Amino acid sequence: MEKEINAFISYLHNVKKTSNNTEMSYKRDLNKLNKFLLERNICEVCKVTSDALESYILCLEEKKFAAATISRNIASIKAFYHYMKKEGFVQEDISEILKAPKIEKKIPEILSMDEVIRLLEQPNGDSPKEIRDKAMLELLYATGIRVTELITLKMSNINLQMGFLVCTEGSKERIIPFGKEAKNALMRYLDGIRDSMVEDKQSEILFANCSGKPMSRQGFWKLIKFYAKKAGIEDDITPHTLRHSFAAHLVENGADLRSVQEMLGHSDISTTQVYANMNHNRIRDVYAKAHPRS
Repeated sequence: MEKEINAFISYLHNVKKTSNNTEMSYKRDLNKLNKFLLERNICEVCKVTSDALESYILCLEEKKFAAATISRNIASIKAFYHYMKKEGFVQEDISEILKAPKIEKKIPEILSMDEVIRLLEQPNGDSPKEIRDKAMLELLYATGIRVTELITLKMSNINLQMGFLVCTEGSKERIIPFGKEAKNALMRYLDGIRDSMVEDKQSEILFANCSGKPMSRQGFWKLIKFYAKKAGIEDDITPHTLRHSFAAHLVENGADLRSVQEMLGHSDISTTQVYANMNHNRIRDVYAKAHPRS
């Protein structure tokens, strides 16, 4: 089955032009399924049955995997079998019987405007590291991009004069504006600091770590947690908290959902709708506390 999985990943990469993260996610899910099947002496795709697939999903449930994780695995299996049938590797799509568990949509954790300001004010020194950190935090909140997108930004992705950046995911591009605070922080970082930090002078990477190499996800996670603690923010925040805060604050201040969806890169507007629901809940709370006859 390994050969078919590799063929599927090649198809995603060459035909569907999917992102590297998407391909890695599919491959990881399908390799886990393949391992499960091999342990039961099922070595060929044509020998896999719908009962075997259902047993695998039951195994994930018994191991207490989250509903979202199980749903993602089912989506990976369905995409794989759709490709298998389309290419004639199998006669029947046996994955059709799989049903994704219902996922409760959790309200995203966001920071208040006061907390955001306190966080962004923490790197306020003149050291190269603090100037870099300030630029990264300001840009993350100004654009709502994912941490992976932030740490893989190239110099060519930034247009300082016009105040926007370009994010590329697979074959898709999205243009996201940023304001004067992020622009000023970036200009300060690019005025000699970046060049002094980047080890490879030919590198296009925008942000480097203290060793001159590209910043890692783990490195940035540690960075944001350090400044959150310094800002007196008690909640356990992640880089995604700033992404959620970016979207929620935009909607709260009147931005339309379609624009927010485009900036976040959501394929489905229902994913973005959660921020509007949060705003409605906040308005109801304000009304309940303030109206004399509520």
